[in-house]
Amino acid sequence: MKIKVYSTPQCPWCDKAKQYFKDKGLEFEEIDVSADPDAAKEMIEKSGQMGVPVIEIDGELVIGFNRPKIEEILKKLNE
Repeated sequence: MKIKVYSTPQCPWCDKAKQYFKDKGLEFEEIDVSADPDAAKEMIEKSGQMGVPVIEIDGELVIGFNRPKIEEILKKLNE
């Protein structure tokens, strides 16, 4: 399972998302879009969103820290 969290350092919802994955013991790649313009462009192209967090789990996008959607994807991947 590959998880990417597009975030910025000052985003409280990004922190909540990252803490959620840490609490679940799941590894994730943190991408700071404020420091990486290419990553920001990639995030916008994939999601159509300029706000963070944008979370990608095995190619499925979640806009914001949408915990029910994240849990739905994780459950499906673990079946």
